[in-house]
Amino acid sequence: MIDFFTLSILATTYSSISALISEYGYIAIFGLMLLEGSSLPVPSEVVLPLAGLLVANHTLNFGLVYIAALLGSIAGLAVDYYIGYFLGKDVVYKNLKLFHIKQAQLDAFDKWFDRNGVSAVFFTRFIPVLRTIMSFPAGFAHMEQKRFFAYSIAGTAIYDIILIIFGIKALSTHNAVITLTSIGIFAIVLYSLYRYAMKRMSK
Repeated sequence: MIDFFTLSILATTYSSISALISEYGYIAIFGLMLLEGSSLPVPSEVVLPLAGLLVANHTLNFGLVYIAALLGSIAGLAVDYYIGYFLGKDVVYKNLKLFHIKQAQLDAFDKWFDRNGVSAVFFTRFIPVLRTIMSFPAGFAHMEQKRFFAYSIAGTAIYDIILIIFGIKALSTHNAVITLTSIGIFAIVLYSLYRYAMKRMSK
């Protein structure tokens, strides 16, 4: 159950992100997605639908929004990958608070990467919350850079465009029932993906 405090935080986050994108446009989208890609608590599931809404309102251009989002995402993923690649597991584990990651989460991701390799890098890009953390295990394992970025870009490109289109189609409708229903279904789907991934990792 979501309490009033959690709802207040969500509302504040939504308002802050909306204000940033409205004020700074493509730069804000790039910056926010860079932060999200580097494992900081910025939800792309809020950023990109809001950007899509502005596209629907003809405030922003779809192509430029998509490019800004994708470049920001990949830049953020590169940060975590190279931290893992050059600094190694010991340094990252000693500073988990800086990355807002729990040790149990990173352990699970590390084991999942060992079992699934490059496919894990691709498929985790579709999973909320978890989609950025996989860059660390890929870096720890010194995964070939070309393969890491190829699989990361492929997965991220698909996920980002889905979120933008969701904002264009669902948030821009003038029917409140349709909008709220769409958001509810979308949230359930994302949460289900997250729970399924966590169960798979725990096995």
